[in-house]
Amino acid sequence: MNSAVAMEATRRRTQPSPNGKTSKEEEQPAQWGRAWEVDWFSLISVIGLLCFAPFIVFYFVMACDQYQCSISQPLFDLYRGETTLLSIWSRSPSFTWSAAKIYAIWVAFQVFLYMLVPDAVHKFIPGYVGGVQDGARTPAGLINKYEINGLQCWLITHALWIANAHYFHWFSPTIIFDNWIPLMWCANILGYTVSSFAFIKAYLFPTNSEDCKFTGNIFYNYMMGIEFNPRIGKWFDFKLFFNGRPGIVAWTLINLSYMAKQQELYGHVTNSMILVNVLQAIYVLDFFWNEAWYLKTIDICHDHFGWYLGWGDCVWLPYLYTLQGLYLVYHPVQLSNGHALAVLLLGLIGYYIFRSTNHQKDLFRRTEGSCSIWGRKPTYIECLYRSADGGVHRSKLLTTGFWGVARHFNYTGDLMGSLAYCAACGFGHILPYFYIVYMTILLVHRCVRDEHRCSSKYGRDWKRYTDAVPYRLIPGVF
Repeated sequence: MNSAVAMEATRRRTQPSPNGKTSKEEEQPAQWGRAWEVDWFSLISVIGLLCFAPFIVFYFVMACDQYQCSISQPLFDLYRGETTLLSIWSRSPSFTWSAAKIYAIWVAFQVFLYMLVPDAVHKFIPGYVGGVQDGARTPAGLINKYEINGLQCWLITHALWIANAHYFHWFSPTIIFDNWIPLMWCANILGYTVSSFAFIKAYLFPTNSEDCKFTGNIFYNYMMGIEFNPRIGKWFDFKLFFNGRPGIVAWTLINLSYMAKQQELYGHVTNSMILVNVLQAIYVLDFFWNEAWYLKTIDICHDHFGWYLGWGDCVWLPYLYTLQGLYLVYHPVQLSNGHALAVLLLGLIGYYIFRSTNHQKDLFRRTEGSCSIWGRKPTYIECLYRSADGGVHRSKLLTTGFWGVARHFNYTGDLMGSLAYCAACGFGHILPYFYIVYMTILLVHRCVRDEHRCSSKYGRDWKRYTDAVPYRLIPGVF
Protein backbone atom coordinates (compact mmCIF):
# COMPACT_ATOMS: atom_id res chain seq x y z
CA MET A 1 0.00 0.00 0.00
CA ASN A 2 1.63 3.41 -1.12
CA SER A 3 2.29 7.49 -1.73
CA ALA A 4 5.19 10.55 -2.02
CA VAL A 5 6.39 14.35 -2.20
CA ALA A 6 8.17 17.74 -2.53
CA MET A 7 7.55 21.46 -2.12
CA GLU A 8 5.00 22.83 -4.59
CA ALA A 9 6.85 24.68 -7.33
CA THR A 10 6.63 25.28 -11.05
CA ARG A 11 9.27 23.11 -12.63
CA ARG A 12 11.65 24.36 -15.33
CA ARG A 13 13.24 21.68 -17.43
CA THR A 14 16.24 22.14 -19.71
CA GLN A 15 15.46 20.89 -23.20
CA PRO A 16 17.94 20.48 -26.07
CA SER A 17 17.10 22.65 -29.06
CA PRO A 18 17.61 21.63 -32.69
CA ASN A 19 20.90 23.53 -32.85
CA GLY A 20 22.28 21.68 -29.86
CA LYS A 21 21.86 24.55 -27.40
CA THR A 22 19.45 24.53 -24.49
CA SER A 23 16.40 26.56 -23.65
CA LYS A 24 14.25 26.58 -20.52
CA GLU A 25 10.56 26.11 -20.71
CA GLU A 26 8.00 25.96 -18.01
CA GLU A 27 6.39 22.68 -17.10
CA GLN A 28 3.44 21.72 -14.97
CA PRO A 29 3.91 21.49 -11.17
CA ALA A 30 5.82 18.35 -10.29
CA GLN A 31 3.48 15.61 -9.10
CA TRP A 32 5.83 13.23 -7.37
CA GLY A 33 3.85 10.64 -5.48
CA ARG A 34 0.63 11.61 -3.75
CA ALA A 35 -1.58 14.49 -4.83
CA TRP A 36 -1.40 18.13 -3.84
CA GLU A 37 -5.17 18.54 -4.11
CA VAL A 38 -7.93 16.03 -3.39
CA ASP A 39 -11.03 15.65 -5.57
CA TRP A 40 -14.32 14.31 -4.26
CA PHE A 41 -13.82 10.82 -5.71
CA SER A 42 -10.42 10.50 -4.01
CA LEU A 43 -11.85 11.78 -0.73
CA ILE A 44 -14.73 9.28 -0.79
CA SER A 45 -12.29 6.48 -1.64
CA VAL A 46 -9.99 7.47 1.23
CA ILE A 47 -12.82 7.61 3.78
CA GLY A 48 -14.16 4.30 2.47
CA LEU A 49 -10.79 2.59 2.93
CA LEU A 50 -10.27 4.06 6.40
CA CYS A 51 -13.71 2.81 7.45
CA PHE A 52 -13.90 -0.57 5.73
CA ALA A 53 -10.37 -1.95 5.17
CA PRO A 54 -10.07 -3.24 8.77
CA PHE A 55 -13.43 -5.00 8.38
CA ILE A 56 -12.31 -6.59 5.09
CA VAL A 57 -9.37 -8.16 6.93
CA PHE A 58 -11.66 -9.25 9.77
CA TYR A 59 -14.17 -10.72 7.31
CA PHE A 60 -11.66 -13.02 5.61
CA VAL A 61 -10.13 -14.24 8.87
CA MET A 62 -13.57 -14.66 10.47
CA ALA A 63 -14.80 -16.62 7.42
CA CYS A 64 -12.07 -19.19 8.00
CA ASP A 65 -12.58 -19.24 11.76
CA GLN A 66 -16.37 -19.65 11.66
CA TYR A 67 -17.34 -20.72 8.11
CA GLN A 68 -14.54 -23.02 6.91
CA CYS A 69 -13.19 -20.27 4.60
CA SER A 70 -16.46 -19.71 2.73
CA ILE A 71 -16.73 -16.00 1.93
CA SER A 72 -20.32 -16.29 0.69
CA GLN A 73 -21.87 -18.30 3.55
CA PRO A 74 -21.77 -15.46 6.14
CA LEU A 75 -23.62 -13.20 3.69
CA PHE A 76 -26.24 -15.86 2.95
CA ASP A 77 -26.74 -16.50 6.67
CA LEU A 78 -27.16 -12.78 7.30
CA TYR A 79 -29.61 -12.48 4.39
CA ARG A 80 -31.71 -15.44 5.60
CA GLY A 81 -31.68 -14.16 9.19
CA GLU A 82 -29.85 -17.22 10.48
CA THR A 83 -27.20 -15.05 12.11
CA THR A 84 -26.56 -11.43 12.95
CA LEU A 85 -23.52 -9.17 12.82
CA LEU A 86 -23.53 -9.12 16.61
CA SER A 87 -23.49 -12.92 16.87
CA ILE A 88 -20.66 -13.17 14.34
CA TRP A 89 -18.71 -10.60 16.33
CA SER A 90 -19.42 -12.34 19.67
CA ARG A 91 -18.16 -15.70 18.35
CA SER A 92 -14.83 -14.22 17.25
CA PRO A 93 -11.89 -14.45 19.67
CA SER A 94 -11.30 -11.14 21.37
CA PHE A 95 -8.22 -9.24 22.44
CA THR A 96 -6.15 -11.09 25.05
CA TRP A 97 -3.25 -9.93 27.16
CA SER A 98 -1.29 -13.06 26.28
CA ALA A 99 -1.55 -12.13 22.58
CA ALA A 100 -0.57 -8.56 23.46
CA LYS A 101 2.52 -9.87 25.24
CA ILE A 102 3.45 -12.08 22.27
CA TYR A 103 3.02 -9.22 19.84
CA ALA A 104 4.89 -6.70 22.01
CA ILE A 105 7.84 -9.09 22.36
CA TRP A 106 7.81 -9.69 18.60
CA VAL A 107 7.85 -6.01 17.64
CA ALA A 108 10.40 -5.11 20.33
CA PHE A 109 12.69 -7.91 19.12
CA GLN A 110 12.49 -6.65 15.53
CA VAL A 111 13.24 -3.09 16.67
CA PHE A 112 16.25 -4.43 18.59
CA LEU A 113 17.58 -6.30 15.53
CA TYR A 114 16.94 -3.32 13.26
CA MET A 115 18.49 -0.67 15.48
CA LEU A 116 21.17 -2.36 17.56
CA VAL A 117 22.61 -5.20 15.47
CA PRO A 118 24.59 -3.68 12.56
CA ASP A 119 24.72 -5.84 9.48
CA ALA A 120 27.58 -8.33 9.34
CA VAL A 121 26.13 -10.66 6.70
CA HIS A 122 27.46 -8.59 3.79
CA LYS A 123 31.00 -9.29 5.03
CA PHE A 124 30.57 -13.04 4.59
CA ILE A 125 28.14 -13.57 1.68
CA PRO A 126 29.52 -12.60 -1.75
CA GLY A 127 27.20 -10.44 -3.81
CA TYR A 128 24.99 -9.35 -0.94
CA VAL A 129 24.76 -5.59 -0.35
CA GLY A 130 24.14 -4.66 3.26
CA GLY A 131 25.32 -2.21 5.88
CA VAL A 132 24.93 1.54 5.50
CA GLN A 133 23.55 2.49 2.07
CA ASP A 134 22.32 5.67 0.40
CA GLY A 135 18.68 5.98 -0.52
CA ALA A 136 17.35 7.72 -3.61
CA ARG A 137 17.20 11.50 -3.81
CA THR A 138 14.03 12.82 -2.19
CA PRO A 139 11.84 15.38 -3.96
CA ALA A 140 13.50 18.07 -1.83
CA GLY A 141 16.91 16.93 -3.03
CA LEU A 142 18.07 15.02 0.09
CA ILE A 143 19.75 11.63 0.16
CA ASN A 144 19.05 9.63 3.34
CA LYS A 145 21.27 6.87 4.67
CA TYR A 146 19.85 3.50 5.74
CA GLU A 147 21.14 0.56 7.75
CA ILE A 148 20.41 -2.43 5.52
CA ASN A 149 20.24 -5.48 7.76
CA GLY A 150 16.94 -7.12 6.82
CA LEU A 151 18.47 -10.40 5.65
CA GLN A 152 20.39 -10.64 8.90
CA CYS A 153 17.20 -9.98 10.91
CA TRP A 154 15.37 -12.66 8.93
CA LEU A 155 18.17 -15.22 9.42
CA ILE A 156 18.47 -14.57 13.17
CA THR A 157 14.71 -14.70 13.68
CA HIS A 158 14.25 -17.94 11.76
CA ALA A 159 17.29 -19.58 13.34
CA LEU A 160 15.75 -18.91 16.76
CA TRP A 161 12.35 -20.19 15.54
CA ILE A 162 13.89 -23.46 14.32
CA ALA A 163 16.02 -23.83 17.45
CA ASN A 164 12.91 -23.38 19.59
CA ALA A 165 10.90 -25.90 17.58
CA HIS A 166 13.59 -28.60 17.81
CA TYR A 167 15.50 -27.90 21.02
CA PHE A 168 14.29 -25.21 23.43
CA HIS A 169 10.49 -25.64 23.24
CA TRP A 170 9.80 -22.19 24.75
CA PHE A 171 6.52 -22.05 22.81
CA SER A 172 4.56 -24.17 20.36
CA PRO A 173 5.29 -23.70 16.63
CA THR A 174 1.52 -23.25 16.23
CA ILE A 175 1.55 -20.18 18.52
CA ILE A 176 0.79 -17.75 15.68
CA PHE A 177 -2.18 -19.71 14.34
CA ASP A 178 -3.50 -20.38 17.85
CA ASN A 179 -3.57 -16.64 18.61
CA TRP A 180 -4.31 -15.42 15.08
CA ILE A 181 -7.39 -13.27 15.71
CA PRO A 182 -6.25 -11.84 19.08
CA LEU A 183 -2.95 -10.96 17.38
CA MET A 184 -4.96 -9.18 14.68
CA TRP A 185 -6.39 -6.78 17.26
CA CYS A 186 -2.85 -6.09 18.51
CA ALA A 187 -1.63 -5.46 14.97
CA ASN A 188 -4.50 -3.00 14.44
CA ILE A 189 -3.58 -1.14 17.60
CA LEU A 190 0.02 -0.80 16.42
CA GLY A 191 -1.02 0.17 12.89
CA TYR A 192 -3.31 2.97 14.04
CA THR A 193 -0.88 4.12 16.73
CA VAL A 194 2.04 4.41 14.32
CA SER A 195 -0.09 6.11 11.66
CA SER A 196 -1.48 8.62 14.16
CA PHE A 197 1.97 9.35 15.58
CA ALA A 198 3.36 9.97 12.09
CA PHE A 199 0.42 12.28 11.33
CA ILE A 200 0.91 14.36 14.50
CA LYS A 201 4.69 14.35 14.08
CA ALA A 202 4.42 15.85 10.59
CA TYR A 203 2.65 18.90 12.03
CA LEU A 204 4.64 19.36 15.24
CA PHE A 205 8.18 18.11 14.63
CA PRO A 206 8.79 16.80 11.11
CA THR A 207 12.12 15.22 10.29
CA ASN A 208 12.43 17.43 7.23
CA SER A 209 9.79 20.08 6.60
CA GLU A 210 10.80 20.43 2.93
CA ASP A 211 9.78 16.83 2.30
CA CYS A 212 6.29 17.24 3.77
CA LYS A 213 3.18 17.45 1.63
CA PHE A 214 -0.08 18.94 2.91
CA THR A 215 -3.33 18.90 0.94
CA GLY A 216 -5.57 20.74 3.39
CA ASN A 217 -7.72 17.60 3.68
CA ILE A 218 -7.24 15.88 7.02
CA PHE A 219 -8.49 12.45 5.85
CA TYR A 220 -6.20 12.31 2.83
CA ASN A 221 -3.25 13.57 4.87
CA TYR A 222 -3.85 10.89 7.49
CA MET A 223 -4.21 8.05 5.02
CA MET A 224 -1.55 8.87 2.42
CA GLY A 225 0.89 10.53 4.79
CA ILE A 226 2.50 13.93 5.07
CA GLU A 227 6.14 13.23 5.84
CA PHE A 228 8.26 11.57 3.18
CA ASN A 229 10.77 9.99 5.56
CA PRO A 230 9.66 10.29 9.20
CA ARG A 231 12.48 9.26 11.49
CA ILE A 232 13.30 9.08 15.17
CA GLY A 233 16.93 9.89 15.68
CA LYS A 234 19.35 9.27 12.87
CA TRP A 235 18.56 5.67 11.96
CA PHE A 236 15.02 4.62 12.88
CA ASP A 237 13.24 5.16 9.57
CA PHE A 238 9.51 4.46 9.85
CA LYS A 239 9.08 3.62 6.19
CA LEU A 240 11.91 1.10 5.87
CA PHE A 241 11.17 -0.55 9.23
CA PHE A 242 7.44 -1.03 8.75
CA ASN A 243 7.70 -1.92 5.05
CA GLY A 244 10.20 -4.66 5.79
CA ARG A 245 9.91 -5.42 9.49
CA PRO A 246 7.92 -6.73 11.33
CA GLY A 247 5.38 -7.78 8.65
CA ILE A 248 7.58 -9.36 5.97
CA VAL A 249 9.90 -11.08 8.45
CA ALA A 250 6.75 -12.55 9.99
CA TRP A 251 5.36 -13.71 6.63
CA THR A 252 7.43 -16.90 6.50
CA LEU A 253 6.99 -17.53 10.23
CA ILE A 254 3.23 -17.32 9.79
CA ASN A 255 3.41 -19.90 7.01
CA LEU A 256 5.59 -22.16 9.16
CA SER A 257 3.01 -21.89 11.95
CA TYR A 258 0.27 -22.88 9.48
CA MET A 259 2.38 -25.86 8.42
CA ALA A 260 2.86 -26.90 12.03
CA LYS A 261 -0.88 -26.65 12.64
CA GLN A 262 -1.65 -28.79 9.60
CA GLN A 263 0.78 -31.42 10.89
CA GLU A 264 -0.84 -31.27 14.34
CA LEU A 265 -4.39 -31.60 13.02
CA TYR A 266 -3.96 -34.17 10.26
CA GLY A 267 -0.68 -35.93 11.01
CA HIS A 268 0.95 -34.86 7.75
CA VAL A 269 1.78 -31.80 5.66
CA THR A 270 0.32 -31.58 2.14
CA ASN A 271 2.37 -30.78 -0.95
CA SER A 272 0.21 -27.68 -1.48
CA MET A 273 1.26 -26.30 1.91
CA ILE A 274 4.90 -27.02 1.08
CA LEU A 275 4.54 -25.23 -2.27
CA VAL A 276 3.01 -22.16 -0.64
CA ASN A 277 5.78 -22.09 1.97
CA VAL A 278 8.55 -22.51 -0.59
CA LEU A 279 7.28 -20.06 -3.21
CA GLN A 280 6.46 -17.34 -0.70
CA ALA A 281 9.77 -17.88 1.11
CA ILE A 282 11.58 -17.30 -2.21
CA TYR A 283 9.75 -14.00 -2.56
CA VAL A 284 10.54 -12.95 1.02
CA LEU A 285 14.21 -13.91 0.77
CA ASP A 286 14.45 -12.05 -2.53
CA PHE A 287 13.06 -8.96 -0.83
CA PHE A 288 15.70 -9.03 1.89
CA TRP A 289 18.55 -10.03 -0.43
CA ASN A 290 17.72 -6.97 -2.51
CA GLU A 291 16.78 -4.65 0.35
CA ALA A 292 19.41 -2.10 -0.79
CA TRP A 293 17.81 -2.15 -4.24
CA TYR A 294 14.40 -1.72 -2.57
CA LEU A 295 15.53 1.77 -1.53
CA LYS A 296 15.12 2.74 -5.20
CA THR A 297 11.54 1.44 -5.57
CA ILE A 298 8.26 3.37 -5.54
CA ASP A 299 7.55 2.47 -1.88
CA ILE A 300 10.64 4.28 -0.62
CA CYS A 301 11.20 6.80 -3.42
CA HIS A 302 7.70 8.15 -3.91
CA ASP A 303 5.38 7.19 -1.03
CA HIS A 304 4.81 9.22 2.10
CA PHE A 305 4.31 7.44 5.40
CA GLY A 306 0.72 7.47 6.61
CA TRP A 307 -2.04 5.01 7.43
CA TYR A 308 -1.73 3.47 3.97
CA LEU A 309 1.75 2.18 4.77
CA GLY A 310 1.65 2.13 8.58
CA TRP A 311 -1.57 0.18 9.06
CA GLY A 312 -1.18 -1.65 5.76
CA ASP A 313 2.20 -3.10 6.70
CA CYS A 314 1.07 -4.06 10.21
CA VAL A 315 -2.30 -5.60 9.34
CA TRP A 316 -3.13 -5.90 5.64
CA LEU A 317 0.14 -7.51 4.56
CA PRO A 318 0.56 -10.24 7.23
CA TYR A 319 -3.13 -11.13 7.33
CA LEU A 320 -4.18 -11.08 3.67
CA TYR A 321 -0.90 -12.05 2.00
CA THR A 322 -0.92 -15.30 3.97
CA LEU A 323 -4.48 -16.40 3.21
CA GLN A 324 -3.33 -19.41 1.17
CA GLY A 325 -1.63 -21.03 4.16
CA LEU A 326 -4.58 -20.22 6.43
CA TYR A 327 -6.97 -21.79 3.92
CA LEU A 328 -4.85 -24.95 3.72
CA VAL A 329 -5.10 -25.43 7.49
CA TYR A 330 -8.89 -25.64 7.17
CA HIS A 331 -8.90 -27.36 3.75
CA PRO A 332 -5.76 -29.48 3.27
CA VAL A 333 -5.21 -30.09 -0.45
CA GLN A 334 -2.97 -32.83 -1.83
CA LEU A 335 -2.23 -31.90 -5.43
CA SER A 336 -1.57 -34.34 -8.22
CA ASN A 337 2.03 -34.47 -9.39
CA GLY A 338 1.13 -32.68 -12.62
CA HIS A 339 -0.77 -29.91 -10.83
CA ALA A 340 2.02 -29.44 -8.30
CA LEU A 341 4.67 -29.30 -11.05
CA ALA A 342 2.63 -26.77 -13.04
CA VAL A 343 2.24 -24.54 -9.96
CA LEU A 344 5.95 -24.80 -9.18
CA LEU A 345 6.94 -23.92 -12.76
CA LEU A 346 4.52 -20.98 -12.87
CA GLY A 347 5.93 -19.64 -9.62
CA LEU A 348 9.57 -20.12 -10.62
CA ILE A 349 9.10 -18.63 -14.11
CA GLY A 350 7.24 -15.69 -12.60
CA TYR A 351 10.06 -15.20 -10.10
CA TYR A 352 12.67 -15.43 -12.88
CA ILE A 353 10.91 -12.72 -14.89
CA PHE A 354 10.41 -10.55 -11.78
CA ARG A 355 14.02 -10.86 -10.64
CA SER A 356 15.64 -10.68 -14.09
CA THR A 357 13.67 -7.57 -15.01
CA ASN A 358 14.68 -5.80 -11.82
CA HIS A 359 18.28 -7.02 -12.20
CA GLN A 360 18.48 -5.55 -15.69
CA LYS A 361 17.40 -2.14 -14.43
CA ASP A 362 19.79 -2.31 -11.46
CA LEU A 363 22.71 -3.37 -13.71
CA PHE A 364 21.92 -0.57 -16.14
CA ARG A 365 21.82 2.01 -13.35
CA ARG A 366 24.99 0.81 -11.62
CA THR A 367 27.02 0.80 -14.83
CA GLU A 368 25.34 3.89 -16.26
CA GLY A 369 24.55 1.92 -19.40
CA SER A 370 28.03 0.39 -19.84
CA CYS A 371 26.80 -3.20 -19.76
CA SER A 372 25.30 -5.92 -21.91
CA ILE A 373 21.63 -6.95 -21.73
CA TRP A 374 20.57 -9.99 -23.70
CA GLY A 375 23.97 -9.90 -25.43
CA ARG A 376 23.62 -6.33 -26.70
CA LYS A 377 24.46 -2.82 -25.63
CA PRO A 378 21.34 -1.40 -23.94
CA THR A 379 19.23 1.30 -25.55
CA TYR A 380 17.54 4.02 -23.51
CA ILE A 381 15.75 7.36 -23.49
CA GLU A 382 17.63 10.12 -21.67
CA CYS A 383 15.47 12.48 -19.60
CA LEU A 384 16.01 15.66 -17.63
CA TYR A 385 14.02 16.75 -14.58
CA ARG A 386 14.23 19.35 -11.85
CA SER A 387 13.87 18.56 -8.13
CA ALA A 388 12.27 20.91 -5.64
CA ASP A 389 15.66 22.22 -4.53
CA GLY A 390 16.20 23.63 -8.02
CA GLY A 391 18.76 21.03 -9.10
CA VAL A 392 18.62 19.63 -12.62
CA HIS A 393 19.10 15.86 -12.83
CA ARG A 394 19.33 13.25 -15.57
CA SER A 395 17.60 9.89 -15.79
CA LYS A 396 17.95 7.12 -18.34
CA LEU A 397 14.88 5.01 -19.10
CA LEU A 398 15.81 1.53 -20.32
CA THR A 399 14.21 0.33 -23.57
CA THR A 400 15.96 -3.00 -24.03
CA GLY A 401 15.73 -6.47 -22.48
CA PHE A 402 12.54 -7.11 -20.53
CA TRP A 403 12.11 -3.32 -20.28
CA GLY A 404 11.70 -3.25 -24.05
CA VAL A 405 8.93 -5.89 -23.82
CA ALA A 406 6.72 -3.85 -21.47
CA ARG A 407 7.21 -0.84 -19.22
CA HIS A 408 6.40 -2.79 -16.04
CA PHE A 409 7.28 -6.36 -16.98
CA ASN A 410 8.57 -6.95 -13.44
CA TYR A 411 4.95 -6.61 -12.31
CA THR A 412 3.96 -9.25 -14.86
CA GLY A 413 6.38 -11.69 -13.25
CA ASP A 414 5.07 -10.71 -9.81
CA LEU A 415 1.51 -11.49 -10.91
CA MET A 416 2.56 -14.89 -12.25
CA GLY A 417 4.06 -15.72 -8.86
CA SER A 418 0.94 -14.46 -7.10
CA LEU A 419 -1.25 -16.70 -9.25
CA ALA A 420 0.95 -19.68 -8.39
CA TYR A 421 0.37 -19.15 -4.64
CA CYS A 422 -3.38 -19.25 -5.26
CA ALA A 423 -3.36 -22.17 -7.71
CA ALA A 424 -1.53 -24.26 -5.11
CA CYS A 425 -4.78 -24.27 -3.12
CA GLY A 426 -6.79 -26.01 -5.83
CA PHE A 427 -10.17 -24.77 -6.99
CA GLY A 428 -12.51 -25.60 -4.10
CA HIS A 429 -12.96 -22.06 -2.75
CA ILE A 430 -12.54 -18.53 -4.01
CA LEU A 431 -10.97 -17.21 -0.77
CA PRO A 432 -7.32 -18.11 -1.55
CA TYR A 433 -7.71 -16.31 -4.91
CA PHE A 434 -8.26 -12.97 -3.22
CA TYR A 435 -4.51 -12.42 -3.40
CA ILE A 436 -4.25 -12.49 -7.21
CA VAL A 437 -7.33 -10.26 -7.55
CA TYR A 438 -5.91 -7.77 -5.07
CA MET A 439 -2.40 -7.84 -6.58
CA THR A 440 -3.80 -7.26 -10.07
CA ILE A 441 -5.74 -4.22 -8.89
CA LEU A 442 -2.76 -2.98 -6.85
CA LEU A 443 -0.18 -3.35 -9.61
CA VAL A 444 -2.38 -1.98 -12.39
CA HIS A 445 -3.17 1.01 -10.16
CA ARG A 446 0.51 1.36 -9.37
CA CYS A 447 1.31 1.31 -13.10
CA VAL A 448 -1.13 4.13 -13.73
CA ARG A 449 -0.01 6.12 -10.69
CA ASP A 450 3.67 5.69 -11.47
CA GLU A 451 3.17 6.68 -15.09
CA HIS A 452 1.20 9.78 -14.11
CA ARG A 453 4.07 10.76 -11.84
CA CYS A 454 6.66 10.07 -14.53
CA SER A 455 4.69 11.97 -17.14
CA SER A 456 4.63 14.99 -14.85
CA LYS A 457 8.27 14.55 -13.90
CA TYR A 458 9.75 13.98 -17.36
CA GLY A 459 7.23 15.74 -19.63
CA ARG A 460 7.96 15.24 -23.33
CA ASP A 461 10.73 12.76 -22.62
CA TRP A 462 8.15 10.41 -21.10
CA LYS A 463 6.14 10.54 -24.32
CA ARG A 464 9.26 9.51 -26.23
CA TYR A 465 9.65 6.58 -23.85
CA THR A 466 6.06 5.36 -24.15
CA ASP A 467 6.33 5.58 -27.93
CA ALA A 468 9.40 3.33 -27.76
CA VAL A 469 7.79 0.87 -25.29
CA PRO A 470 4.02 1.07 -25.92
CA TYR A 471 2.72 -1.62 -23.50
CA ARG A 472 2.57 -1.61 -19.70
CA LEU A 473 2.23 -5.26 -18.61
CA ILE A 474 1.28 -7.63 -21.43
CA PRO A 475 2.68 -7.02 -24.94
CA GLY A 476 -0.10 -6.53 -27.47
CA VAL A 477 -2.79 -6.35 -24.77
CA PHE A 478 -2.10 -3.75 -22.06
